[in-house]
Amino acid sequence: MQDILKELEDTRELMIQSGMKNGLQNPKTIRLSRQLDELMNRYEKEIISSQYNIKTRKYLQ
Repeated sequence: MQDILKELEDTRELMIQSGMKNGLQNPKTIRLSRQLDELMNRYEKEIISSQYNIKTRKYLQ
């Protein structure tokens, strides 16, 4: 999970830099924004999955 957090932070920083340098409507900025959205969705799915697994283990014990 730490890998995704690092990738999220790196991508966010790149997107901010691109937005400041190239503008918010620049294709590179938009691409980074979409990439960031995908990473956030992946991270959220992992969080939900890990919470479900924790709850499931409790129910099984």
